[in-house]
Amino acid sequence: MLLYSIRRLLASVLVLLASSFLVFVLVAQTVDPLSIYRTRQPPPPPQFFEQKREELGLNDPIFVRYWHWLTGVLHGDFGNNINGNPVRPDLFERLGVTARMVIAAMLLAIVLAVIVGVVTAVRKNKPVDYVATIISYILIALPVFWFAVLLKTFVAIKINEWVGQTILYTQGEESPGISLYGTTGEIFKDRLQHLVLPTIALAGITYAAWSRFQRASMLDVMSSEYMRFARAKGLPWRKVLVKHGLRNALIPTTTVVALGLGTIFGGAIITETVFNWNGMGRYLTQNGLGQNDLNVVLGWLIVSAFFIVLFNLIADLLYAVLDPRIRLS
Repeated sequence: MLLYSIRRLLASVLVLLASSFLVFVLVAQTVDPLSIYRTRQPPPPPQFFEQKREELGLNDPIFVRYWHWLTGVLHGDFGNNINGNPVRPDLFERLGVTARMVIAAMLLAIVLAVIVGVVTAVRKNKPVDYVATIISYILIALPVFWFAVLLKTFVAIKINEWVGQTILYTQGEESPGISLYGTTGEIFKDRLQHLVLPTIALAGITYAAWSRFQRASMLDVMSSEYMRFARAKGLPWRKVLVKHGLRNALIPTTTVVALGLGTIFGGAIITETVFNWNGMGRYLTQNGLGQNDLNVVLGWLIVSAFFIVLFNLIADLLYAVLDPRIRLS
């Protein structure tokens, strides 16, 4: 297990380095940090642009620029934005906001996907299977922004009217100023109330696809020889289902969940826009792409790539836990 973990860790580091170089090259070729000056009237003279290119190192070869940027990132320096302020504080502050939504959505989606996938596989072609299938297909077909709007327009308003007070918030990640005057308990409760609808919106779309993979994997495992043999030995059906069936059926789902992190990040950008969250999504669209800020875009992409590679590494390690034969491969 130790040697397997080391191999996977080294492979993940190489993948992260390769992806960081690819991301840097693509962003460096498409994002112009001097575009903000080109729209000024009257435009600055050519000497100004040449001086700025020299200051920002844009005249250096791409490998030199990448090396300077990478060494800075490894030391925790993501460079400065177009206003001259460090990118790192804003980036990590926004990351903390988005992490609340992404982690909550992933946990909810995983739990729902496993439960619904197993139940529909065991109850194949029964009413519960048909109902769950219809709901899953509807959620898969719905765009995440439309599902979020439906939750805001109908669910939040109806529930708030029914209880006679606002318990589900539709704007922002927390009430303005509560972090200044609220107690720890009040801040936690307020953030939790703001978190409910975005989490449901993001998890609902995600779990629907994952539950179909879990159902298919569970059906494949249930028809295997070792399941019938374990049942023939007199083991209780529930024990056979959980110990022998679910453990093996989780392996394909683990792959789907690890690869789905990128989809969740993409959905988080849209969800944050609908619910007006000041997280990573807005930081990328407004501060990064909206202002052609090279370091902001690079910082966002490298952080996203890091977590995607990290979750794939966790998935590889979980394979070895779920199926010890993988350690020897």
